[in-house]
Amino acid sequence: MRWVNRQVRRGDRILLGSLPILLLVLLYLFMAAQRHAANPADKILPLPAGMASGISVLLFQPDQLSGQLLFWSDTLASLQRLGLGLGIATLTALLVGLVLGVLPPVRATLGPLVTGIAVIPPIALLPILFIALGLGETAKVSLIVVGITPVMVRDIAAYVADLPREQIVKAQTLGASSWQIMIRVALPQAMPRLLHAVRLSLGPAWVFLISAEAIASDVGLGYRIFLVRRYLSMDVIIPYVAWIAVLAIFMDVALTFVSRRLFPWAHGASH
Repeated sequence: MRWVNRQVRRGDRILLGSLPILLLVLLYLFMAAQRHAANPADKILPLPAGMASGISVLLFQPDQLSGQLLFWSDTLASLQRLGLGLGIATLTALLVGLVLGVLPPVRATLGPLVTGIAVIPPIALLPILFIALGLGETAKVSLIVVGITPVMVRDIAAYVADLPREQIVKAQTLGASSWQIMIRVALPQAMPRLLHAVRLSLGPAWVFLISAEAIASDVGLGYRIFLVRRYLSMDVIIPYVAWIAVLAIFMDVALTFVSRRLFPWAHGASH
């Protein structure tokens, strides 16, 4: 049987997917052991015991100044910013994407503007946002929104515009107006696509969040990573990066689960 026709069972997918991760962990442990054998004070590749010791201080010991557990306060602050940014971007992408996709005159008028904004590197706008909005939470959330919304809008608009023309004609035959077509025909079919667009935007959203926190913040996962880097504290940086990966994976899995439960028709019978 050709590999292109070979289907992988769910249990085997989990096993095969875990192998590369396990190999990377083993490779890291081997390289870390080699470096510590040559230099016991090496800080570039800390051993698991060193990372556990470094992160336990942030996990379980209250900060002397704030009295907070820094790891959890950093996590909460970052998740609040990320959640607010994703929420605003998702709602905006849905509304604007539906209008652009269903109404050709609006698409012709605003489509070039959305495209122009989408191709601007959001990081280049960071100084402008900080100057215009200050160094508070608004600028950080705005960077996430500006960074991911235009791409999501273009994706939703293109998907809605490509819906079968027969559906639009049938709805009009039954007397539906443009707004009724948007709500009753386009919206239900755009929802699974919207969740897919959010999943694809998670990575860029984290990048923009970490960038904003690194430049102007006093709490957050990105702030902590860039704060301790000056001390070469890889025993803190690596666990923080791993924790960000875990959070991102959890969010991706949750969005996939919600999409398949609410819109099973969009994933096909095989899923």
